[in-house]
Amino acid sequence: MSKTKTKFLQLEDINIAYKQEGTGPALILLHGNSQDKRIFKQFQKKYFTSFTTYAIDSRGHGKSKSYDNTYTIKQLSDDIIHFCKAKKIDQAYVVGYSDGGNIALFLAKNAPNIFNKIVAISPNYLVGGIGNKTLKLFIIMLQIMKVFKRVGIRTDKSIMKLNLMLRDIGITEEELSTINCNIKILYAEKDIIKEDHIKKLAGLLPNAKIEKICKSNHFNIIYKKQMIKGIDEFFKSTS
Repeated sequence: MSKTKTKFLQLEDINIAYKQEGTGPALILLHGNSQDKRIFKQFQKKYFTSFTTYAIDSRGHGKSKSYDNTYTIKQLSDDIIHFCKAKKIDQAYVVGYSDGGNIALFLAKNAPNIFNKIVAISPNYLVGGIGNKTLKLFIIMLQIMKVFKRVGIRTDKSIMKLNLMLRDIGITEEELSTINCNIKILYAEKDIIKEDHIKKLAGLLPNAKIEKICKSNHFNIIYKKQMIKGIDEFFKSTS
């Protein structure tokens, strides 16, 4: 499997790193917190080769370069909108995983004219949607990173990434109920996001479909054949 070279797009306050593959309709691929575009290698090389895929490093992640004091999901979603406008992409499908799924919700809200079909994998719109054990772990990790910072270890990015997961994403339930994009929500049988939270999210979105991926967890769901099939069927459907 040949290696795809990372490309860069300079925008106003960020140099976005991305990998582009294939030909056909545009498909934007958005990774989760503390990950990067490499998680989508199989998506680009094997599963969605009939698309022009753009696997993008979010602000503060991978090889994208910016100077920030904080991260917000809205900010990360604005980067994607600006990326598409700069690349003259006026219609695109989206697959967003974890925090990438949260970014995708903002894309559906703020630029529905560009993003006509969206897959959000294990998203959450409230920090309370994260399972209690996982949430406690994130809080402990944040405390550790702050201790490291006090003794001179550079942990600013890690702290900002953890804070991103420890805040509501910034969309109200009323705003979710006005999103008219076609959205499919996929989640794992053993997810770190609470099942009732995901079902409530799907219920708030007027045109959402939902599917549980069996024998999966939050961390391996994107490698499951059932999930790939679910995305493929959704993109091929006329509704």
